Amino acid sequence: MTNLPEQFIKNMQRQLPENEWEAFFAVYEKPPHKGVRLNLLKGGRDALKPLLPFLGEPIAWEENGYYSTVEKVGGSPFHAAGLFYSQEPSAMCAAPLLEVQEGERVLDLCSAPGGKGTQLACAMNGKGLIVLNEPIFSRAKILSQNVERMGIKNAVVTCELPENLSVKFAGYFDKILIDAPCSGEGMFRKNAEEALSEWSEENVALCAERQKKILDEGTKMLKSGGRLVYSTCTFAESEDEGQVRDYLENHPEMRLIKQEKLYPHKVEGEGHFAALFEKTERVGEWDTRLKECRPWCTKESEKAYREFEKSFFKTQQAKRLYEQNGVLYELPEGVFDWRGIQVLRVGIRLGEVKHGRFEPDHALALSARSEDCKNILNLEPEDIGIEKYLRGETLESEIPNGWCIICVHGYPLGIGKAVNGTIKNHYPKGLRR
Repeated sequence: MTNLPEQFIKNMQRQLPENEWEAFFAVYEKPPHKGVRLNLLKGGRDALKPLLPFLGEPIAWEENGYYSTVEKVGGSPFHAAGLFYSQEPSAMCAAPLLEVQEGERVLDLCSAPGGKGTQLACAMNGKGLIVLNEPIFSRAKILSQNVERMGIKNAVVTCELPENLSVKFAGYFDKILIDAPCSGEGMFRKNAEEALSEWSEENVALCAERQKKILDEGTKMLKSGGRLVYSTCTFAESEDEGQVRDYLENHPEMRLIKQEKLYPHKVEGEGHFAALFEKTERVGEWDTRLKECRPWCTKESEKAYREFEKSFFKTQQAKRLYEQNGVLYELPEGVFDWRGIQVLRVGIRLGEVKHGRFEPDHALALSARSEDCKNILNLEPEDIGIEKYLRGETLESEIPNGWCIICVHGYPLGIGKAVNGTIKNHYPKGLRR
């Protein structure tokens, strides 16, 4: 790659030992590395791995991460079913530093498109509460779609500026990830045209200033004793090591535990920076006592849903029903009252009550397990029915009339409705091929 910015070249020569220059710049003449992370919310590692023939060597810093042996994996029906997330290998290094635990309150402050946030959610195993925030609405929609595809039940997807969230959530979270917007030097191979066109010394400085403000707001939301990870996909010292030095000077309540920088000539990845901090004392912090959002829905809507649930599932599934404008949700346990915050997704959108009848949502299917369902059309990846379903076409099957779940090798893909040997397709139009 001969079109690297001249100033970037000078910066890296100043930053790296001279005996590493050749190896570093030689990286840009090679294709980027691709990675895949298994979604253990869908099944065990031993069950998922044989289904994905493109899994290569394991990634050292993520126990469920693998290098991909092919360039594009999004066409696999198992991607549509949420069995894996395509993620740049070195980007997987930040989330594990937090060591999130089941039952914790976790915030991913700059979450879109969702790689690190869904990585955290998988580690939480559906227990606790994770807030995934993205200030830009169009990106927040993509984040919400990825949360849905991965079948995450305990997430709230918000679209707010950090300063708006910090007022409501002061001292609320056990763990916070800030994968801050950056100058993207680690994207020069992966998204070369866009990353190179946007890079400049002025943009590096602007990113560093913006990162400082985001870090300040994120720190307000962390509990005493809580941990915070700051990460970027850039090599600029002002956004990485320099940002850490300034942060520690301005926040004496924070202690640096470790920081690491992955360079692309030293690891098989595009490069990443991550620093782990702990909040050791209370500084300008108060205990947040957020009002909990209580389950609520009309008797008519609950009756309609329970009738559907009885016909669709083998046992009762949803425990915390919440209705808003005729739409029913299953709330995560302990979720806060979100009034005053722009929210795109809370828990699982179960479906909608229309004219006294319940119609299930795509999200319900992707959060379900086929072994819990009654009426199933199970297809294998090579079956033509899989492609027909993903294109939105009708299917032929003699399964009993009524709502059914469409599966690939036993993993839910979506919803259909069987009527006298024909299955009407309810795969979302925006996702069809």
